[in-house]
Amino acid sequence: MIHFSPFSRLSLRVKLVLSYLGVALGAILILAFAVALSVQNYFTMTQLSTLHLRAQYQAQRIEYVYQRLGGKLPDSPNPPFIQSLSNDPVIIAIQFSNNDHPFCSAPLSLESNCDDPTLRRALQRALQGHEVNGTFPVFTGNTTLSSLYDSLPLYYQGQIFGALFLSAPQLFPDAFLNQVNQAIWIAGIIVSGIVILFSLLLARRLTQPLESLTVAAEQMKRGQYTRRVTLPRSQDELGRLALTFNEMADTIEADVNALRRHEQYRRDLIANIGHDLATPLTAIQGFSEALADDIIQDPIERQETAQRIAREVQRLRRLVADMQQMSSLEAGRIRLDLAPLDMQSLVDETLAVVAPECELAHITLCNEIAPSTPPVQADSDRLIQVLLNLLDNARRHTPENGKITIGAAASEKKLHIWVSDTGAGIDPADLPHIFERFYRADRSRTGATGGSGLGLSIVKAIIQAHGGTIWAESIPGEGTRITFTLPLAIADDQRRSRS
Repeated sequence: MIHFSPFSRLSLRVKLVLSYLGVALGAILILAFAVALSVQNYFTMTQLSTLHLRAQYQAQRIEYVYQRLGGKLPDSPNPPFIQSLSNDPVIIAIQFSNNDHPFCSAPLSLESNCDDPTLRRALQRALQGHEVNGTFPVFTGNTTLSSLYDSLPLYYQGQIFGALFLSAPQLFPDAFLNQVNQAIWIAGIIVSGIVILFSLLLARRLTQPLESLTVAAEQMKRGQYTRRVTLPRSQDELGRLALTFNEMADTIEADVNALRRHEQYRRDLIANIGHDLATPLTAIQGFSEALADDIIQDPIERQETAQRIAREVQRLRRLVADMQQMSSLEAGRIRLDLAPLDMQSLVDETLAVVAPECELAHITLCNEIAPSTPPVQADSDRLIQVLLNLLDNARRHTPENGKITIGAAASEKKLHIWVSDTGAGIDPADLPHIFERFYRADRSRTGATGGSGLGLSIVKAIIQAHGGTIWAESIPGEGTRITFTLPLAIADDQRRSRS
């Protein structure tokens, strides 16, 4: 079982505000600590510098007195110039190079600090020519205080004759630090208020597009695929996310609409197949029962009935064959035997097949393809099937004394071929659907009078298998023109140059 912390249950806007506020408060705390440390170090270094100047001043006084004495050490254990230095409220000690015990003076309030090991070590280092400074503890009653010291050697004619130790209590800037910290905290409260207002505005600007995306996603989850989000003004990641969401929604809506259209096509296909199968099956059943029940006694009528049954069976066979061919073409299972074809000769051969029926209907056939038309790369059998289907459709919709024309024109790497007629034309509402399976612009036509309804669908699948396209143009009352493209054949020299 997954356990969520209380912070994880907060909204993104609250998390952003708390994050900004935490960063601001953390910066203020670090600033306060850095300021306190810097002030403390500054005060310490300033006191050490001041103490060093005082030690240099006292060393110059001692060197001057020593020079007045002719470079001789005083015989008294507490010489007069030491007594004059003891008036300063600090710890002062002098050790001469020929004496193991220093002269030391300290305020009466301090307890035997002249024997401190730190003081002894500092004097010994100074006698060796080193200037040293630091801190050491001083004792006054039951209290231990921190004191700064500075120790430096004493010179006479370039030689060290002694060492000076000077110490003063270390001062801490507590009052100043308290004022600084108070100012920092006041500024921190003001900054925190500004950060909260700023973070609220920024969080609202950041989370509002996300809330819109969430609402849109929830609505799309419920099937409202037309929902879109308003693009923010900024072109940052949120702007790109909103744009990507809208593009994704467009794709999903298009896919859903395509699925719905395919579902509708499937239903129409089943309905059309059922209708086209029911009509011949009903006729076959009726004729068969009539023959079986000896309702038809006349031998001639019985023979005609048997022929009708055979025609209906043949129509069923054609319908099933067209459906199988359509499925094979769409699945890409039919292999095309591609070869260079002369369209003028191929059209002449095809027109010779349909010429007798057109002559009976007084329809003129015209091949306007020029002899210089470049050959195409196509399967001759499939292309003849395309032309026969288009010519048969044109013949059925062209009145007497009409005309059917086939023409072609080359364009770059393709050949445009068209079949036009002077028939009744196609209604604009039906024109976009004529290549759909089982679609019939004339609702009164049935399988017995108008084919299986798969002819133009098979034509489109064959043209697309060749890598071409097909479309129809029609003006009601003036005729129809169906155009398709085929790739031009590549000459041998061009094929060799490409290989």
